[in-house]
Amino acid sequence: MKTASLIPTDRARSSRRATFNPIRHLTPGTLTRMLDSFHAGELRQAALAWEAIEQRDDLVKAVATKRKKAVGRFGWEIESFDDSEEARRHAAALKFLYRQLTAAHACDLNEIGGFSLLVRQMMDAVGKRYAVHEIVWQPVRRATNQETDEPELPATLLTAQFRFVPLWFMENRTGRLRFLESDTATQGRELEQDGWLVTTGDGLMEATAIAYLFKHLPLRDWLVYCERNGMPGVRGVTDAAPGTPEWEAARDAVRDFGAEFHALMSRGTEIEAIDLRGGGELPYPALVDRMDKAIATLWRGSSMGTVADSGAGISLQGKETALIEREDAEHIAGTLHTQVDRPALRFLFNTDQPRARVVIRHKESGLSSEELDTARDLLSTAIPKVIHQFVRRLMGKSNAPLSA
Repeated sequence: MKTASLIPTDRARSSRRATFNPIRHLTPGTLTRMLDSFHAGELRQAALAWEAIEQRDDLVKAVATKRKKAVGRFGWEIESFDDSEEARRHAAALKFLYRQLTAAHACDLNEIGGFSLLVRQMMDAVGKRYAVHEIVWQPVRRATNQETDEPELPATLLTAQFRFVPLWFMENRTGRLRFLESDTATQGRELEQDGWLVTTGDGLMEATAIAYLFKHLPLRDWLVYCERNGMPGVRGVTDAAPGTPEWEAARDAVRDFGAEFHALMSRGTEIEAIDLRGGGELPYPALVDRMDKAIATLWRGSSMGTVADSGAGISLQGKETALIEREDAEHIAGTLHTQVDRPALRFLFNTDQPRARVVIRHKESGLSSEELDTARDLLSTAIPKVIHQFVRRLMGKSNAPLSA
């Protein structure tokens, strides 16, 4: 098992010094080339563009953040496959692993956290098709003063640090992700088995990037239109001859009025205005709104309440969002079981048949076993007290209101 990072320090530093902005001059042609290259295995340009879009577009930032954070809020628990002693040992080892793990960012050393951050980083695959973590396994010597009711465990347990690696550090020319050791490299290094966590997802940023482009092109034209037509012009008329002091005074007065478009002319001079607005409503708002709805639908299942046409849209969004979040939770848990639970249990117990796994509770899962135990204890304490008070009231010995 890999117990040290293989990512060179200068590789991460060089990535942070990069000043390339992939969406500054984004056009349909350049976006098409990026997407074609991504499907051919060259991930860098598209991944950088998708990251910039996700950070700079207000709606994409909102819906992507909500989608990523939802699963991390559900919490986790370890589920045993049966009541055997082996299953208890596996469950205890996995609980130790997930309680002690840390998640970090390979480039941004300020980003560090626990299970919730790990899940949020894994959810980056929903947008970019893949999310990659380097796993640095950390053997931990178990304390000898364990409680008597705990199952017998190995002397050494495992936890890990998961280092999130941006997708532009990878290439996929062979159909399997490989790590690029420099920004100029074209052939990557094979990912070591059990040393990397690769999460797959829907890759929504491909369609989102197209909607972003078709949103910002009319948005830019709309802004230019507002700059040109939002402020009225000022036209001054004077009887003074051009070049005279009176003419200069009238020109200064027109200029000082504050209008961006102004003109001074002699009486009798005419200027014909060319109206480029045309009749009816401007086409820009409708197209921008259409693309916003498309982006919200991609990420949240239906148009968000802020852009929906009616209250029915909000109700539909709630149902679709719940289904999406449940699928996300099951997918993340399945990925962790396959690429984290199994290698850890294989190392600790020398078995390829795990008897426990991590699960993520979603809204439809109900209470966890720990929460059920807590609720049962509270009820067992409160119900006898309420019954006792009720009996005392029937016997006329108390008029106090019932309380737990």
